[in-house]
Amino acid sequence: MINKIVKSIEVAVADVFDGATVMISGFGEAGSPVELIHALVDNGAKNLTIVSNNAGSGNVGLAALIENRQVRKIICSFPRTAISVVFPEMYRSGKIELELVPQGTLAERIRAAGAGISAFYTQTSVDTPLAEGKEKRDFDNKTHVLEHAIKADFSLVKCLGADKYGNLIYNKTARNFGPIMCMAAKTTIVQAKNILDVGEIDPECVITPGIFVKRVVIITNPADESKLVAEKRRYP
Repeated sequence: MINKIVKSIEVAVADVFDGATVMISGFGEAGSPVELIHALVDNGAKNLTIVSNNAGSGNVGLAALIENRQVRKIICSFPRTAISVVFPEMYRSGKIELELVPQGTLAERIRAAGAGISAFYTQTSVDTPLAEGKEKRDFDNKTHVLEHAIKADFSLVKCLGADKYGNLIYNKTARNFGPIMCMAAKTTIVQAKNILDVGEIDPECVITPGIFVKRVVIITNPADESKLVAEKRRYP
C-alpha cells in the first residue's frame, strides 16, 4: 500500500490545471476545505468548473477563488445566501456561468458518477425552468426528467481524521458531500485535522475507503470559515 500523506498543501494541489472540473465539499461552512481552496487560489489555475453545494461566503474560501477570476462556471444548489457577496455581483455582470441544480439532484448526480451510473430519471424539476431542454419520460404515469452524472478531475474534501492509506472519518454533518465527491473524481485531495495510525480506525467506522483518495495533507488547526467571514477577512 502507498503512503498518501503529502508534505505540503502546495504539493497537494500542484497538478490542478486550467479548465479542470473541481468538486468542493461543504454545506455552507460545514466541511468546507478552506486551506485547500486557498492553496488553489495560490496555484492560479483558471477557467475552472466548480461543483459545490453553494457559491461561497464573504471573501474567503470558494468566494475568494471566484473573486480571483479563476472560476468559469459553477454548478451548485445555493448560489446566493445572506453572506454571499462575490458570486451575485459577478453573475449579474456576466463574469461567471451558473448551472442551478436542486440539492437532492446535485447529490445524486455526484453519487451516480461514483457508482458508474451515467444518467437517471427523477421527478424533481418537472414543469419548472430547470427542466427545459431535458429529455422527459413517463414512469408509473408520472413525468420524469433525465439528469446526467457529474464527474470531476479533482475533488477537494475536508475530513476529521485519516490514516496514511487515505481511509477517512468525518465530523458529524461536516461529512455532507465529502464521501460522494471522493468517489466521483479522478483525483481526490483531502485535508485532515488528525492523522491516525493504521488500524486505529475501526473498519466499521471508515466512511470513505482509501481506494477513493489520492492525497492527504495534514491541517491540524483548520480555519473556521464563519469566523473569517464575521471578521471580514479576505484572501489572498
